[in-house]
Amino acid sequence: MPRTDEPPHPIDAEGTPESTWLAWPPLARRPAFDLSGIRSAVVVAPHPDDEVLGFGGGLALLAESGARLRIVAVTDGDASHPNSPTLARGALVRRRHEERRAALRRLGAHDTEVVRLGLPDGGVAAAEAEVATRLNDLCAGFDLCLAPWEADLHPDHDATGRAAKTASAAAGTPLARYPVWMWHWARPDQPEVPWDTAHRIALPPHVRRRKAAAIDCFTTQIAPLSEHPDDAAILTPEMLAHFTRDAETVFR
Repeated sequence: MPRTDEPPHPIDAEGTPESTWLAWPPLARRPAFDLSGIRSAVVVAPHPDDEVLGFGGGLALLAESGARLRIVAVTDGDASHPNSPTLARGALVRRRHEERRAALRRLGAHDTEVVRLGLPDGGVAAAEAEVATRLNDLCAGFDLCLAPWEADLHPDHDATGRAAKTASAAAGTPLARYPVWMWHWARPDQPEVPWDTAHRIALPPHVRRRKAAAIDCFTTQIAPLSEHPDDAAILTPEMLAHFTRDAETVFR
């Protein structure tokens, strides 16, 4: 007989309030991550919106400096609402691609190249070696690769992060990892989080405004598609609060 008392997955459990993170002094004392010398960067995103949530401010800063930017879209995010009575998968893919383009414009990064790998949403782990091979070529020659932290506890994020780690090492491209779901399930000083490698990217007020405006573009994720339960928003206001603070965090 199956157990019914299993604890929820950390992503599904009640998350850590943003007020808890803001009240933790060590977070604001992390060393700065200097983007001033970066002339080209690849940002690897398992789903449309991950690059903006985790590194949208950094994208805006790099775009301001004239850096060459490439986003590698590992999946099209077509499984966010698998049972939606409102949007078929093909329509959802088109919407999410349009949302990303609108978000990049709001960041001032409208010239960003987007390379779509088209892997199945939820199935990146099964194609991890393929992703690493593709990323090896796509990261070569760039000053920096940004990818999800490989212990974010979302299977697609973790597999993408591992693949990027393999590829960036092979290509000789420096790597930084951005967390997304970690802000939800982790707590300050949590030992599983590599705080000793964390660096801080300060976001000026105008960049914070751009990032907030960019996040607002992802309407399929931050607002219900309809009143039907299968059309519920994926990202709650409590989750989104983690991505509007005055700095972003990356692990080196």
